[in-house]
Amino acid sequence: MMNIDNRPRCGWMGDDTLMLRYHDEEWGVPVHADWKWFEYLVLDAFQAGLSWKTVLHKRKAFEKVFHGFDPAWVARMSGRQIDAACLNPAIIRNRLKIQATVNNAKAFLRLQKEYGSFDVFIWSFTKGKTVRNAWKSLDQIPASSPLSDAISKALKERGFSFVGTTICYAFLQAGGIVNDHLMKCFRHREIKAGT
Repeated sequence: MMNIDNRPRCGWMGDDTLMLRYHDEEWGVPVHADWKWFEYLVLDAFQAGLSWKTVLHKRKAFEKVFHGFDPAWVARMSGRQIDAACLNPAIIRNRLKIQATVNNAKAFLRLQKEYGSFDVFIWSFTKGKTVRNAWKSLDQIPASSPLSDAISKALKERGFSFVGTTICYAFLQAGGIVNDHLMKCFRHREIKAGT
């Protein structure tokens, strides 16, 4: 594992600089901006069956293809734009996932209209509180939970796709609804303290 300083970390980032920065600066930090939620929804859907490292290294390209992760723009993508995305070697060229992203943007906009924001909807499952787990090793961290089961079901009922419970759990970890940093990791304490 890469060791740029003496602070203890979770260890799943290996020796990849981008993964390390994501771990230290983003993963588990509570999100309250709808555009950020949509970004995580898109990226985690593309992760299905792949590694997070693969997706993270294509993040800038995804951002460009999906117009800064703007759901209103993505919802209006034409067949020609979808075809172009499917031919773009800078992203993961999976037509089903690309079409699901367009579909999910439409569902995201409907949900925003219903709740006022996606943020209000997603945090309502924990009454605005972060689930703070106390894992000591990576093998203790689950791939899903009753919370991700409930959110997956709710999203599917609202027309979302590629939102299975495992994808939803990764989404909750990324957006800070679940703090799954290991107890020994310096970020566990910092996030708990709100820094």
